[in-house]
Amino acid sequence: MIGGVIAAVVVGAAGVGAWALAGDGTDSDGAHTTSGAVKKAKTGPLSAAEVTSAAQRFLTAWQGGELAGAAEATDAAAPAKALLTAYGKDARTEGLTLTPGTPVGAKVPFSVKATVVHDRTRAPLAYDSALTVVRRDGDGEPRVDWTPAVLHPDLAEGDRLVTGEAGDPPIEAVDRDGGALTAAKYPSLGTVLDGLREKYGKRAGGTAGVELRVVRGKASKAKKLSDKTLLELSEGTPGTVKTTLDPALQAAAEKQVARRARSSVVLTRASTGEILAVANSGHGFNTGFQGSLAPGSTMKVLTSSLLIEKGLASADKPHPCPKYSSYGGWKFQNDDKFSIKGGTFKASFARSCNTAFISRAGKLADDDLTRQAQEVFGLGRDDWAIGVPSFDGAVPVQSAAQKAASLIGQGGVRMNPLNMASVSATVRSGAFHQPYLVAPSVDGRTLATASRKMSAGTLAQLRELMAYTADYGTAAEAMAGVPGDTGAKTGSAEVDGQKKPNGWFTAYRDDLAAAAVVQAGGHGGDTAGPIVAALLKAGG
Repeated sequence: MIGGVIAAVVVGAAGVGAWALAGDGTDSDGAHTTSGAVKKAKTGPLSAAEVTSAAQRFLTAWQGGELAGAAEATDAAAPAKALLTAYGKDARTEGLTLTPGTPVGAKVPFSVKATVVHDRTRAPLAYDSALTVVRRDGDGEPRVDWTPAVLHPDLAEGDRLVTGEAGDPPIEAVDRDGGALTAAKYPSLGTVLDGLREKYGKRAGGTAGVELRVVRGKASKAKKLSDKTLLELSEGTPGTVKTTLDPALQAAAEKQVARRARSSVVLTRASTGEILAVANSGHGFNTGFQGSLAPGSTMKVLTSSLLIEKGLASADKPHPCPKYSSYGGWKFQNDDKFSIKGGTFKASFARSCNTAFISRAGKLADDDLTRQAQEVFGLGRDDWAIGVPSFDGAVPVQSAAQKAASLIGQGGVRMNPLNMASVSATVRSGAFHQPYLVAPSVDGRTLATASRKMSAGTLAQLRELMAYTADYGTAAEAMAGVPGDTGAKTGSAEVDGQKKPNGWFTAYRDDLAAAAVVQAGGHGGDTAGPIVAALLKAGG
């Protein structure tokens, strides 16, 4: 002891990295002790020494194979021990080396190196992870906050790391012209390729290799997440899966979303449902197919079809658009509180007047919008089979204020660009055609169908509304220069805690239909609109 300070250096069994700790008479967890005294629960912010010591204890024990000790260094010993044990047994890792980085507050990054062994095949594994130190409930002792992501950042609750014969043989996904589709060439397709392999790997004629992969648990499967390959030890023989993607349009879609953060777009062929392109600026989650977001005023396309069918609106007849409209105890208003005096329903649709729709809520049954979505547009029934995981939209039965909010794409309504592209496609083609990425003839699956079509009169008016909006309404600037038979609708969806709304845009041009969303982007005409318009032009 020199000058009342104890100096300590701890090095893990296989070079875990050296930590230098300095204390003032504390125990290994940084708690002051007095002989015979009862320890009080620790409170307050963690000290740097507590963070370093708790992280060191966990990493040193884990690397040294002391899994019970590593688990005890966390705030959830039982699940931590189970997953740490499986890391060696199921993932088949050997020679683990953990190297800590510089702590940032209570978070400690660390790198992982190991060797994955399967029979006579060996492959190096390396990745970065991080842990966070917290005070344990009850006694306040510093412990590692246990989550599966500590073991590997791709793990969620219930997921496992497994090394063995690949669950599914590899595939070579090709576009409609037979060209190879890879995540290197088309970054947005990473999750799509995973989904294709999961569904078609065993049917496409390939043979499985050996790999380390994330096997998804119940919670991840409920989110429709696919298993993920982390390391390939030996290659399998791929089978071929043909998709409907158009290589030129896919490249154009990738280019467009790269210019806008948090943007997603889907382009389809209206008359068939073929998906020609899908792209997301964030490549970790396929918002285009699996997003679940309020669609804002793009929902007014569907709502308008309902109001016209019910005789509650007509394109060229007068329709109220006041500054405010109340229903169910809520007061609704238009963007910038505008109003239209003596205008038609077409004018209200083109300017995206919220109150024009809210004012009709009292004349609709609670399930009218839900039935319209399901029966005419094929939405919200959870029966689409596009070839990879997708979300089919949701239009739940709601009452009072929430029913009114649903009419303008808020409330409980949830959509993604695939759903809203399908809405435009239904208007353009006159009937619902379930979108698909892989032709049903490949695996004999049955595509979803709608139970009825809109009447000819309703369809004509709906096309008139969308065409007028593309030419003279909120979509006009974005759609300028798009040739052919066009129609469009903009949307902005408010999100709690978000400064700017999500910007939406859906449109068609001849036999093409597309939709895009830019999350936290602002007005759809300014953000999502140019993305959609560029693809519609490229499709010419």
